[in-house]
Amino acid sequence: MSYTGLTEFDNAVQKTNVWLKDLMERLEWQDRHRAYVALRVVLHALRDHLTVDEVAALGAQLPMLVRGFYYEGWKPVDKPLRERKKKAFLSHISEAFRDPEVDPEQVVRAVFQVLTDHMTSGEIGGVKHCLPKEIRALWPETRQTTEAVSVDPNAMDN
Repeated sequence: MSYTGLTEFDNAVQKTNVWLKDLMERLEWQDRHRAYVALRVVLHALRDHLTVDEVAALGAQLPMLVRGFYYEGWKPVDKPLRERKKKAFLSHISEAFRDPEVDPEQVVRAVFQVLTDHMTSGEIGGVKHCLPKEIRALWPETRQTTEAVSVDPNAMDN
């Protein structure tokens, strides 16, 4: 099924849906918008803790739609943030949800697992290397897959 009539855009929508579906399953959520907010806010917090070069390297591997909201509102001045503690990093997620039912650490770990499963291990290693130890500890220890996941856009169920 074509969403837009442009193969590139349709593929971007389908890849983004795969990421959101994966995240929803990990968090046991039924709300796609809530999963989008989780992915967006964690990517923004992560982005703001990376060097400009690493932001660009990570962004290059994101699906087109995800890349768009990853860069949304980014101001590279005074980046990376100098926060070193997990608590400060998680506060960005808590502020975005303002919902005591949402565990910010669980959200971060789920998003990091999605990134790990869908991106190359080299890029994930580069990202982790740039982060302070307490934030780096939120990443999964091992990959669940051996390489970045390839998506057949015709196999996606809506």
